[in-house]
Amino acid sequence: MAKLPVIAIFDIGKTNKKLLLFDEHYKVVHEESQQLEETTDEDGFACEDVLLLTNWVKATFEKVLQDERFQVKAVNFSAYGASFVYLDKNKEVILPLYNYLKPYAPELQKFFYDTYGGESMVSKETASPVLGNLNSGMQLYRLRYEKPEKFAQINYALHLPQYLCFVLSGTLHTDITSIGCHTNLWDFQEKKYHEWVIKEHVAEKFAPILKSNAVAGYTQEEIPVGGGLHDSSSALIPYLASFHEPFVLLSTGTWCITLNPFNHSQLSDLELHQDCLCYLSYEGNPVKASRLFAGYEHEQQTKRLAEYFNVANDYYKQVEYNPAIVQSIIETKAFAKTSNDEVMIKESAFANRELLHFSSYEHAYHQLIADLITQQVYSTNLVLKGTKVKRIFVDGGFGKNPIFMHMLADAFTNIEVFAASVAQASSLGAALAFHKNWNTKALPTDIIELKYYSESK
Repeated sequence: MAKLPVIAIFDIGKTNKKLLLFDEHYKVVHEESQQLEETTDEDGFACEDVLLLTNWVKATFEKVLQDERFQVKAVNFSAYGASFVYLDKNKEVILPLYNYLKPYAPELQKFFYDTYGGESMVSKETASPVLGNLNSGMQLYRLRYEKPEKFAQINYALHLPQYLCFVLSGTLHTDITSIGCHTNLWDFQEKKYHEWVIKEHVAEKFAPILKSNAVAGYTQEEIPVGGGLHDSSSALIPYLASFHEPFVLLSTGTWCITLNPFNHSQLSDLELHQDCLCYLSYEGNPVKASRLFAGYEHEQQTKRLAEYFNVANDYYKQVEYNPAIVQSIIETKAFAKTSNDEVMIKESAFANRELLHFSSYEHAYHQLIADLITQQVYSTNLVLKGTKVKRIFVDGGFGKNPIFMHMLADAFTNIEVFAASVAQASSLGAALAFHKNWNTKALPTDIIELKYYSESK
């Protein structure tokens, strides 16, 4: 029997490590998932075990190569950002893969921003809110000042996706999607490394930049290897490949992140203060994004509702959209107001509403969604303005929530609103970016499922 041609994608999350095989029509034909034990750094802070991850990638790839069902034609990587692997002159790993959640020394952070023009200026130039170690460039800055002898031993600093590429291909590259994601490394106006990266001798630790769709090297002498992508940028690729009219993607989970690949304006102080950031797409273009903690808020408030009305925590899944309840919320002016100059509130208005005022769970739940929509509209508008967006695609949990979707459609009357679903979006994006290097078939047109929500009449 002929072997099935596939591309292998390693999709490395903080919790789950996956290997997925896609056929030439970009359908998943095989999947493996593993959770690996963490280790700790020299301060006892939990972090990724690079050795364990490296061995898992090698062993899993070898197993797939031996599988008689598949012919691996290419391999690429999607992985979480803000994480560096450091190699010495012998290309051996030195230092831990520090956790981006590790607290950053306030004095050193202040010294950095004071030296390079202040938080506002650096944040605007690098499109990076002040996030400590989550600005991955700051991890190298910290090593330069706190561990200068170790910093001197670093020959290459590779973001995690590019380290995975090195593991299988032996080649060393830097990728624009990893550099351009709230790292403090990239000057978005000048389109090059920020001046501090040069002055602090950090730039010389970076390998040459490789185009996101280029071949980084080969494994097994003949299988082309991609350079790897930051997972958030990768998840946008199926949409960029499928739609060419301006759109925004509202990616919903614990965080609801509005991504606008068609907004290239510089971030303002207000936008930075309200949790907006930019990152670079796989084509090297700025993508403006705003984020809201709405999924977390929904989880907290549905627990509160379940307790009060004595129902299961997930009872909201049974609640059907009721236009009459929505109309009553409008008529009683119970939509919370959020002024345009107000800093994005972290909790919705619902957190302060008395549940005894609601006649039923259904009424209360519609009000909760109405309050979340008020916030969401404000958050999304931060990145919508000044662009001719025709469509909003909603993926993730809220895309499956008809009450949320109907209310969102009512809020954006001049824009088409769709629930969208893509299986394994970040993995699929890494596969699609590498299409020309392994697949002679045309890109499929059915990789995204859409459901249209019209404005209520």
